[in-house]
Amino acid sequence: MKKILIFTDGAAKGNPGPGGYGVVILNSGRVYEIGGGKKNTTNNEMELKAVVEALKSLSEDSIPMEIYSDSKYVVEGATGWIFNWVNNGWKTKAKGDVINKELWQQLLPLLKKYEITWNKIPGHVDMNGNDCADRIASGFAEGKNLDLYNGPQDKYSHDIEDISWDKEKEEERRKARKRQSAKAYSYISMVNGDVKTHKTWTECEARVKGKTGVRFKKALDKEEENQIIKQFKGV
Repeated sequence: MKKILIFTDGAAKGNPGPGGYGVVILNSGRVYEIGGGKKNTTNNEMELKAVVEALKSLSEDSIPMEIYSDSKYVVEGATGWIFNWVNNGWKTKAKGDVINKELWQQLLPLLKKYEITWNKIPGHVDMNGNDCADRIASGFAEGKNLDLYNGPQDKYSHDIEDISWDKEKEEERRKARKRQSAKAYSYISMVNGDVKTHKTWTECEARVKGKTGVRFKKALDKEEENQIIKQFKGV
């Protein structure tokens, strides 16, 4: 059965800050790229913008499609949250205004028009289509003038039908996220060769913010704290 593959990504340098969105679509043996930028935006807005622009670019309405996105915000929003927001008069569960409401309102009729299978994928794990979309989004966020591809699939530089990714990188990113969310035992900073420990990130940040040549790291226990101190001191 004929199927359209869509890969989307968004980026914001600063979040908020200058941003961009990127799309790569495989349709009937042709690949085409879509992208654009915005001077002041967020990562979530650009992730959502990418999906909206991808679907707006299509002319067929009866062909199944697969959308691959590394954005939980987009995938969960498009498959669940948006319908609750509609029922609540475009208010969140907490009765607040829906962020990026205009884009969600543009997406709603497109969700009804197309037969979409949503795929939430890890980001930055060497998946061809996602990497291409990320390159476009990041390029526009950086203000680059990109030459977007539109041509035969066999002339495209990447095999985007290969939807596999690097499982080792996925596991590394999972562990990094777990570590990032774990409660800190302490924070260690080094400024001008002087190493200090801090009980809170606020204290550590105040010491290193705005300074060059500094080092800082979170420790999860006393043993790791000692290891980081030795590492910073070059012992």
